[in-house]
Amino acid sequence: MSEQPPHDLPPIVDLRQSATALRVQRGVMRLLRQTYDMCCYAEVSLGNNRRADVLGIGPKGDIWIVEIKSSLNDFQVDKKWPEYREYSDRFFFAKPPELDAEIFPATEGLIVADGHDGAILRNSPHTPLPAARRKALMLKLARLGADRIHALMDPGPA
Repeated sequence: MSEQPPHDLPPIVDLRQSATALRVQRGVMRLLRQTYDMCCYAEVSLGNNRRADVLGIGPKGDIWIVEIKSSLNDFQVDKKWPEYREYSDRFFFAKPPELDAEIFPATEGLIVADGHDGAILRNSPHTPLPAARRKALMLKLARLGADRIHALMDPGPA
């Protein structure tokens, strides 16, 4: 039986994520917001046709991408994760508490999270974005944030 996400989700959740992934996402976003003063976006399309599960922007403009892995199989079938590095200053995997941390590459950051909170188990190397890519990504995020707020305020047809 496949795990279904709850039905009382806000309209910006697109239901592609499992209930486990949504819980990890919530904990990651709470961790980044409360501990690192980051503003977070979920499900952000990047210029290389990849989608970041969570993208956080720090108070000084640092950009972190967090790739959520909800199961061993989810991690094993994903070969695209190295492509997120070129769009972030720091890259992390995030996992639920029950998933073994040893499956993740020791060279990457690692977060454990549940539906309430999260913790960084291993920090990510800092790989600064080129200025032009940072500027383009910040503009995209500003527009994406405004579009998402508009959709919540006015859910009717555009």
